[in-house]
Amino acid sequence: MAPRSPAVLIRPKDYKTGVKPIWCPGCGDFAVLSAVTKAMAWKKLAKEETALLSGIGCSSRLPAYVDSYGFHGIHGRVLPLASGLKVARPELTVIAVGGDGDGYSIGGNHFMHACRRNIDMTYIVMDNRVYGMTKGQASPTTAADWNKSKLTPHGTGIPPFQPLSIALAAGAGFIARGFSGDPKQMTRLIVEAIEYPGFALIEVLSPCPTFRPEQKEWKHQVRQAENVPLHDPVQAAQWLAADDGMSSGLIYRREHPVWQPGHDVASTLAEIEQAFSI
Repeated sequence: MAPRSPAVLIRPKDYKTGVKPIWCPGCGDFAVLSAVTKAMAWKKLAKEETALLSGIGCSSRLPAYVDSYGFHGIHGRVLPLASGLKVARPELTVIAVGGDGDGYSIGGNHFMHACRRNIDMTYIVMDNRVYGMTKGQASPTTAADWNKSKLTPHGTGIPPFQPLSIALAAGAGFIARGFSGDPKQMTRLIVEAIEYPGFALIEVLSPCPTFRPEQKEWKHQVRQAENVPLHDPVQAAQWLAADDGMSSGLIYRREHPVWQPGHDVASTLAEIEQAFSI
């Protein structure tokens, strides 16, 4: 990973590694990867000043395909890793990525508190409403009556997790929904999320043609959200409660104080330990 020269034209492909993605044909994550590199090129991000982190799952393979600093963590723990990195190295542009199972089930508790803490970073969740890597089990965002998994042949009977409403209630100030079938909008949302001063959430409707082939119809169902972004949390809560999950765009934006570490990030380890000594 060689540092770029400011005089060199930056193209999206310059941010891609030579590693070939191994997602299934038709997977929406290909488009998310493309949107991420396009956003990085638009922002002219220095590779050595950018970090992509992930947890476990199909979508969590994404950092391997982006030529920047990257870290492939453990299941559901991408947000603590990303938070720690941003606190220790505030000059970096930190982007966390993952899927609905990784982010909303195993990592659900971290998700809520990342929204509350409001550290300046971007979180992209590729939501296909299924556990794809482990062969098609129901995820937190799966509809209660989906019965195509052998583990839940009669459906889960559990109302799906509502990540955007949860994020709003937990205090997130930037809440967006994209669709892998609209790469231009998705690129724009990622750019806006990077520029937002605080925790920015982008949920991406990313179809899984292997285990959820009916999601191919999303291209006919997803539509541009109207009368957004909203800036009042009460109005945003009402809007989300009435939405069917198929509206895309920047839904809510409101700036909050960004969380800052309580110690000088340039402190030595000995100085930090001394501060906690009894």
